Amino acid sequence: MVAAVTDTEVLIVGAGAAGLHMAAVLGEAGRRVHVIEAGPAWQLQDLVSSQLYSRRLRSGPVATGGPQPVGAGFNLGRGVGGAALHHYATWPRLKEADFRLRTLYGEGLDWPLDYATLRPFYDRVQREVGIAGDAAAERWRPPADPYPMPPHPLNAQARVLKRGFDSLGLRLAPAPMAITSVEYQGRPPCIYDGWCDAGCPTGALANPQTVWLPRCEAAGVTIEAKAPAVRLAPGPGGRIEGVAVGGREPRFIGAQLVVLSASVPHNAALLLASGLGGPLAGRHLMTHSLIQVVGLFDEPTAPHEGLVGAMLIGHDGYRKDAEPGFVGGHQWLVAPAMKPNDLAGLVSARAELFGSELKAFTARMARGGANMIGMGEALPDAENRVTLAAAPVPGEPPRPQLTHRHRPGAQRAWERMRDEGMRVMKAAGALESWHGPQGSAHLMGGTVMGRTPNDSVCDDYGRVHGHPNLFVAGPGLFPTGGAANPTFTVHALTLRAGEHIAREWPALIA
Repeated sequence: MVAAVTDTEVLIVGAGAAGLHMAAVLGEAGRRVHVIEAGPAWQLQDLVSSQLYSRRLRSGPVATGGPQPVGAGFNLGRGVGGAALHHYATWPRLKEADFRLRTLYGEGLDWPLDYATLRPFYDRVQREVGIAGDAAAERWRPPADPYPMPPHPLNAQARVLKRGFDSLGLRLAPAPMAITSVEYQGRPPCIYDGWCDAGCPTGALANPQTVWLPRCEAAGVTIEAKAPAVRLAPGPGGRIEGVAVGGREPRFIGAQLVVLSASVPHNAALLLASGLGGPLAGRHLMTHSLIQVVGLFDEPTAPHEGLVGAMLIGHDGYRKDAEPGFVGGHQWLVAPAMKPNDLAGLVSARAELFGSELKAFTARMARGGANMIGMGEALPDAENRVTLAAAPVPGEPPRPQLTHRHRPGAQRAWERMRDEGMRVMKAAGALESWHGPQGSAHLMGGTVMGRTPNDSVCDDYGRVHGHPNLFVAGPGLFPTGGAANPTFTVHALTLRAGEHIAREWPALIA
């Protein structure tokens, strides 16, 4: 190994959404921040509007198994920006009940903080990033400031599907999107070309390249790409002395404080490979169950236009006690833009077709296709976990192995989505309708927060129990996953933790 880097105050592992946000907060507070990232140094101009190209932004293979394996590849990212480079920017909040699941329903875990504690940080992130939506239409929304931008106008596909929800008495609202509907803080309004999957080269979509990276650069944060973390180095009193780094220049980087902000599986794997995190390290891995419901209509829907995340959102099914004996709700993301291939693509909707049949079907779908995504609740289970796929190899990052099955309530939520979605398509007037298989989206848990080492890995700021200068950031902290996209909550937690670290800096490094 070459000489250690000795002048780093804060070392952040992972340059994704949480890592770059944390780096910006601490850099602006005057701390010397060094970020290491295993993947390449993507810039906004590197992004290409192509779903096939966007695969370059995703992580390499992660071993996954169990009765209902999680889809790890698409849910992870590679390089500066992380998974948020190809996230769709659908930003609902968790609800009050999501923070008190065990107390209210006897299922899963409670968070060590409540919604009221996190609300001010949601509100501030909302203004910093810019979210377009209609707060009044979201009757289910917890107490919150109004959105800083008006909602996105509905397109043809959204209007057709809304007809079905209205017919069944199910409420919808414009989806809360971290995508500009008007010019916002120098970012142009969305052009609705439906290429969000590739990171939005125009800058309308709020991802790390458009929001956090410029702040990091202005604050003097050092970001080093192609520098994978291999192992943490604990010292006396549980303090972490630094991180061993592999890649082209293996070395040891010393730091006064370390933040793990890599992916859910890689954060857990680093703790496990370093013998840290206690008995719950890697446990309570969670993912949302997904279903795509597709319809074919005899009217123009222009399904390729709009936003890949959603035009409308529905939370009437979000309630935890929708069915006696089961705990778990769901949300609908209605009218996401459909492209020819890849996830939720026109061709993917009928994978069994080939040749002339596929060509004819694709032409019909391009004119009158419509779809919606159901997202079922993610519930914690200690048996769902991250472990090491193999014994650590000196000089190489640890390889995570994921094991997962859905809790009974989460599985029933998926079945309810399937049945309800087919009813909506029929009520909307679809000539044909069908649904895809059970899928998954978003990884959460594995380094959950709580009150003691007996029920968690971290405290409510993400500090690892027993290690005063080691923090975790990202969705791995979630004790429950709700049925809402996690990125907004990740940023609210990161802002709260970053300001805590800045405020308590002398005590944390003493």
